[in-house]
Amino acid sequence: MGVLLRAYVYARLLGRDGMSRVAAYATLNANYMQARLRQAGFDLAFPQRRATHEFIISFKRQARENKVTAMDFAKRLLDYECHAPTTYFPMLVPECFLIEPTETEDKETLDRFVDIMCRIRTEAEEDPEKLRQAPHSLPVRRLDDVRAARVLNLVWRAAH
Repeated sequence: MGVLLRAYVYARLLGRDGMSRVAAYATLNANYMQARLRQAGFDLAFPQRRATHEFIISFKRQARENKVTAMDFAKRLLDYECHAPTTYFPMLVPECFLIEPTETEDKETLDRFVDIMCRIRTEAEEDPEKLRQAPHSLPVRRLDDVRAARVLNLVWRAAH
């Protein structure tokens, strides 16, 4: 569901007080995750800022030290059955994730994501090629992003 549609549905269902409560939980979740990732040694793009409903981490150090990118982290998250946050946005922050935990995520889910990020960072230090070749557990491996953008396949055909 699109962001605007979701906001409209929430506003209609929850009313003013419900919307305030939802916003408070989204902010709480973002600040909790930001603090956990900072404590775990990840680099915040704006360490002096408190998170609103989102925050940004940068993999610039990992790119320099281990030759792995934010996209490598994103693809490796798929092997842990996690959908990656928004990558490379905003463009002014190199090698970044824009992380927006929703208001409905429970603490266990947030902690699981942080723990997986720590495991992936360890993998990047010990075996960076494992990240560069990810994902490993899906039927489709890493696609050629440049080719995919230039040679559009807009029709799906079932295998016979």
